Amino acid sequence: MKIAVASDGEMVTEHFGHCEIFSIFEAENNKIVKSETIANPGHKPNFLPNFLNDRGVNVIIAGGMGSGAIEIFDENGIEVVIGAKGNAKVAAEQYIYGKLKSTGSVCHEHQHHDECGN
Repeated sequence: MKIAVASDGEMVTEHFGHCEIFSIFEAENNKIVKSETIANPGHKPNFLPNFLNDRGVNVIIAGGMGSGAIEIFDENGIEVVIGAKGNAKVAAEQYIYGKLKSTGSVCHEHQHHDECGN
């Protein structure tokens, strides 16, 4: 299983599309066995969900996310977990252990991206 966490440094970012990097964690038998970071190639409509799908991601974790991105992830069978905060690796581990649940923090206005996750 591949888990992507929209991150700024080592921390979960508030808005998926505006993250600095994607922290990608590969998990087997409830353990992270590999990790890598991929720079955000840029926030363009419909691009990032397909970008992550092409990399085999099964789950995306972020503080907040727009409904258009959620729809594309859903279409690709990628689970969306929003409302996460804190360290990206810890968030991925909490997901693996079944302790991280989505809060449904959908961003509706891109010009207010600093308010996502609230």
